[in-house]
Amino acid sequence: MIKTKFQSYWEKKKTYNLERRTFEFARDCRFLVKELKNTISNIEDGKQLVRSSGSVGANYIEGNEKLGDKDLLFKLRISRKEAKESEYWLKLLKELNENESERIHKLLIEANELRKILSSIVNKLR
Repeated sequence: MIKTKFQSYWEKKKTYNLERRTFEFARDCRFLVKELKNTISNIEDGKQLVRSSGSVGANYIEGNEKLGDKDLLFKLRISRKEAKESEYWLKLLKELNENESERIHKLLIEANELRKILSSIVNKLR
């Protein structure tokens, strides 16, 4: 079996820097999409996954450069929403790509963990 960049990421310890972790999540979603079969559904669902997974980190970073507490909370809520949306697209891709099931499952776990972390931060800021 050929070792990919994606596999080496999952062999390492988890990153606890949330900015880095969201970046790695978006990157690994892109690696996945790049290697999926070129079917109409994979292309369209993959585009949506690329957008939502990248938006998780982008909104988190924007929130850290807050203009105020309301702006921080707003950006973190968007980031959390995008993590949940990423889960949706990953579930669709998993259903239609059984050969990538394990890999997608790991990304689903990461999306879920990111959503929970962001929810915890949002709840503490209220």
